[in-house]
Amino acid sequence: MKVTRRKFFQLATGFSGLTIVPAGVFGKSAPSNRITLAMIGIGGMGTANMDAFLGLDDVVVRAVCDVDGLKRSVAKARVDAHYGHRDCVSIKDYREVCARPDIDAVVVATPDHAHAVIGLAAAESGKDIYGETPFTHTRDEGLALLEAVRGNRRVWQTGCWQRTQSSFRRAVAAVRGGRLGKVTRVEVGLPGGGRGPEQRMDADVRVPAHLDWRAWLGPSAYRPFPGRCDFHWRWVSLWGGGALGNWIGHYGDIALWGVGKQTSDPVFVTGRGDYPKNGIYDTATAFSFRCVYSDGLEIEVADGGRLAKGVGVRWIGRNGTWSWGTQGALEASDSSLLADINDRAAGPVEGLHRNFIDCVKTRRTTLAPPESAHHAACLGHLGEAAMRG
Repeated sequence: MKVTRRKFFQLATGFSGLTIVPAGVFGKSAPSNRITLAMIGIGGMGTANMDAFLGLDDVVVRAVCDVDGLKRSVAKARVDAHYGHRDCVSIKDYREVCARPDIDAVVVATPDHAHAVIGLAAAESGKDIYGETPFTHTRDEGLALLEAVRGNRRVWQTGCWQRTQSSFRRAVAAVRGGRLGKVTRVEVGLPGGGRGPEQRMDADVRVPAHLDWRAWLGPSAYRPFPGRCDFHWRWVSLWGGGALGNWIGHYGDIALWGVGKQTSDPVFVTGRGDYPKNGIYDTATAFSFRCVYSDGLEIEVADGGRLAKGVGVRWIGRNGTWSWGTQGALEASDSSLLADINDRAAGPVEGLHRNFIDCVKTRRTTLAPPESAHHAACLGHLGEAAMRG
């Protein structure tokens, strides 16, 4: 059955009667030309994003939103201290954020399982969106969210910070510039592992008073509170995608960016993964899968220990030449392949947060657009299906 974006939105949120208040780019008409933001999900990445946006003079963080009251209090205090007044609004329900006409854009940094439902609500409400990776938790969610962003003409920036790193940008510029000739194979090495501390999954664990556990679960099936939900949610397949889901939106995005496959999916995928056999953690701790595209290009994705160059992305040309990039390092089969590379050929060089705000104002395409984020995430979704199938 085809899931339309509106049907998915209604199913995932459990409501269809919300009054949507369309919002223009409020900051454009304001004397200060400032963009007003709401932070949704204010854990590790949410706080890092909030701090980055607080550092921009043409941005005002108007609201902080989280189902954890303690996190909201800490975030509000942080924002109020930065501006020197107490105007920041603390909100538990993202739907209330999306309905506010004084919010231009939202920043979504929740656990993976809530990315789509919040992104859909924001897009349908006329908000621009800065969203963390992966784009969505499932491929169908991704298709619905992509349609919503396009249909509502929203600006979307993905938190693919590797697109701003010199090593990856130069590697991509070399590949896209034809330095390797025709690329026939790409190796994508991701960090492995993925089993957190033992937790219980029964009804005897008391939920902290500051946490709304049912709201945290959002659209996912109900499970009793396991004792903690920060960070280690990613090793539970209902909520996250393990190391694969955590990193494919970054390294996979760079790989596709280099070979120009940001809007394509493979036609054939096969692979194998190792999965825990007990406990609440059920995502792959080791994995390897091979993707084949319609033009014959092969992309192998594996935890880094299984690939010759480890964690990073290596593009291999038909004649055996290669270029490899990882965080802080760049290599090639011949150093001349990387000579005089201008990384501006890979796109804007400013940071993701600055680029997002500029694009909200100008309505240009961001450095890390939604199509690229969706197809990078799909590498993980399709690989997971192949390994489990």
